[in-house]
Amino acid sequence: MLSLIAVISGLYDLVVGAFLLLAPSALASLFGVPPASPRIFSDLNALFLIAVGLGYYFPWRDPERHRGYLWVLGVFLKGCGAAAFILDYWLRGSPASFLLFAASDGFLALLTMWALVIHEPPGTPAHWN
Repeated sequence: MLSLIAVISGLYDLVVGAFLLLAPSALASLFGVPPASPRIFSDLNALFLIAVGLGYYFPWRDPERHRGYLWVLGVFLKGCGAAAFILDYWLRGSPASFLLFAASDGFLALLTMWALVIHEPPGTPAHWN
């Protein structure tokens, strides 16, 4: 289960990052916002997403060894990303289309957390359950 979630999360980040890097104007138009200016802002976000996506290779290959990556990037980062999109929508009036990212990031964060909790490795201290 953890390997599958790593593949899905990695592909999600890679695809969004690639679109953001290669077609930032088209992606911005799709969500009803102007492209980032200067473009370096969207380029850096794209590179970040691509790096995170590539990092999912390790938990995909050996999820037990790389549980920490899944906790930090799969639960914490995606969960904070979902919260950031929701807060930006409520507080700054960002487009409702951005809530798609809140939903997808939030879903992946919760799914990752669920899988990590139910698939505790052998020898996990009882107070961690």
